[in-house]
Amino acid sequence: MPLPPVRTRIVIAVTIGIAAGILCWLFLSRFDQGAGDFGWAIRAARYLCHRENPYDTPLEQYPVTAAIFAFPFISLSPATAGAAFYGVSSALLALGLTRRGYQRLLVFLAYPYWAGMIAVQWSPLLMAAALLPLLLPVTMAKPQIGLPIAINYLTKRGLVACMITLLLTLLVLPRWPLWWIRQFVNYQHFIPVLVFPGILVALALLRWRNQDARLLFLASLMPQRWFFDSFILWLIPKTRRELLWTVLLSWLPGIWRWYFIPRSFTQVGRWVVLFFYLPMLIIIWMRSYKPSKEITEDAAASAHT
Repeated sequence: MPLPPVRTRIVIAVTIGIAAGILCWLFLSRFDQGAGDFGWAIRAARYLCHRENPYDTPLEQYPVTAAIFAFPFISLSPATAGAAFYGVSSALLALGLTRRGYQRLLVFLAYPYWAGMIAVQWSPLLMAAALLPLLLPVTMAKPQIGLPIAINYLTKRGLVACMITLLLTLLVLPRWPLWWIRQFVNYQHFIPVLVFPGILVALALLRWRNQDARLLFLASLMPQRWFFDSFILWLIPKTRRELLWTVLLSWLPGIWRWYFIPRSFTQVGRWVVLFFYLPMLIIIWMRSYKPSKEITEDAAASAHT
């Protein structure tokens, strides 16, 4: 099967990025959300410009590495900045997803993607970092979600890029890691593997040599807050069947959430485990011991990009 033409991939990626940006801007403007969660990265970037401590409020919980990626948007109005960021993130993700075909674009239909759009989250860009190695430094912008990707998709070029990014922030604001660590107590969260029946995800360890199994288990160990943090799990489905049924299942908590707001982060975690993590675990176990040609080729492409 011939690889998709690069020009076509770029056109598709730009189209998706523009559409995502417009929709995100409409959400932000309609609900007066400013730049959404991305606003905290913009705030940190402004503090970094003046070499000041951005952690003067418990609400600032992003590492200063996130500020590096906010600089291109710092002069825009809040809603435009948030929309532009989510649009660019979506375009880069689409570019990565179409390396070997177009069916993986179905991930854009998953509920966590749309939950992330409303809040202007980092998940699409973090997911793109798994497919485009030079984006690996982005995993340091939200390390509790990016770490499983950084570990699972590490390359020499990505590692060098990460080290350069970290060094730049330390040169400008040497004490920021200590200030940031003090903010950990303010982060309300759940850890999927610790939320019943999340312990079942540990069964992925029995297939530790499988890249998708490692990603699933590592992600389950990370502190998370809301549905959008699990979007990176859609790196796991590869076939059209896997994509369709995980996307459909993802909307059950999405629809339920609009009528019955979760009463705690533990409840959010239980829904995430039941409808995101366990379906991904089933996918991994349903695959034959010898992966299909499609899955094998995709894994090989990831290793050599």
